[in-house]
Amino acid sequence: MKVGVFFNYIGIGANLLHLSYCHEIAKKYGPLSIITLCNKLDQALEDDPNIEEIIVFKKNKNITDIPYLSLELKKLKFDIIFIFYPSPRIYLSAKLAGIKKIYNYPLFKKKNLHLIDAAKNFTCKSLNISSCPTETNFIVSEDKVKKTEKYFKKDQINIVIGAGSSGPNTRWGVKNFSDLINKLNQNGNYFFYIQSGPEQSEISNDIIKNVNKKNCMDLSKLNIREIVPFLYLCDMYVGNDSFSHHITSQSKKPSLVILLDTPKAYTDYSIYHHRIIPDGVNLDEIDHNSKFKPSMISVEKVFNKIIEIQS
Repeated sequence: MKVGVFFNYIGIGANLLHLSYCHEIAKKYGPLSIITLCNKLDQALEDDPNIEEIIVFKKNKNITDIPYLSLELKKLKFDIIFIFYPSPRIYLSAKLAGIKKIYNYPLFKKKNLHLIDAAKNFTCKSLNISSCPTETNFIVSEDKVKKTEKYFKKDQINIVIGAGSSGPNTRWGVKNFSDLINKLNQNGNYFFYIQSGPEQSEISNDIIKNVNKKNCMDLSKLNIREIVPFLYLCDMYVGNDSFSHHITSQSKKPSLVILLDTPKAYTDYSIYHHRIIPDGVNLDEIDHNSKFKPSMISVEKVFNKIIEIQS
C-alpha cells in the first residue's frame, strides 16, 4: 500500500512543524511519501525511516494547475493520500488521479487556519484516534552526529544563533545578536554557531566581526544536510523564526524564538519553544502583518530568558 502526504508549503519550517503527523500516519501504514513545494525538505528528513521519499511539486495556485497536479499524482500511484491543506483544487486533482482514499482538510476554510490545531484534528479524525502528539523526535543519523561532534565541547554551552530568516521583517538584527553574544560571554563559557543561510552570509559575518571573543562558527556556507546535526547537537537555539527552531525543539532543546511578525501557531506545538515578544504586545496581536520593530525586544530581555532557562 502506497501512502502519500501532501503539504502545500514552500518553507522548510512550515513543512517540519507537521512532522509529528507524518510519524503518526507512518505508525499505521509504514513509511510514506511526502509531496511538498519545498525543494530542500529532503535534506532535512533524509535520515527519517518513517519517510520513504520526498517529491517536490511546482507551486500551484490556480484552477488551471489541476491537469498538472492530477497527472503528477496519477504517476505516483497512491492508494491513500492525506492532504494537509483546505484546497478544492488539490482534492479534485487527487480524485482525477484515481486515488481510492482521499483524506483532506475541510474545503474552503483557509481563513484563520491554525496550522497546529487543524493538523492535529485532521490527523485524529483521519486515523480514527482520540489524540496525537503535536511534536515528535527529530531523527539524525549516527554517522552525521559523530562527524559533527568534533565541533562541540562539553564544558561549553553551545548555542545556535538563528540570525537569518525568510524575510527582513522577522529579523532581530545584527547589532542585537552581537550585543547579546558579548553580554553572554561576560557571564559564562559559551560557543555560538551563527546560522543565516548562504544568501545571507553577510549577516553572519557582521555578527562575528562585532563579537569581542573568538568563539563563533559561521554555518552560513553549509547546506541544510550539513546544518541539521549542529541543530540536533546544540544545547539551545536563540533567534528569529526560521526552519532551525523546528529542528531544535523537536530534538528536545530549548528554543527561544523572537516573534516580530510570526503568528504564534508556528511555535504552539512544542513545550521546548520559548517565545520572546515585544514589550506591551499581546501574543495574539502578532501575525504576518504586524511588523513590530526589533527595538521593541531588548538585548536584556533575551539575555535574562537565556539565563532563566539555564538555571
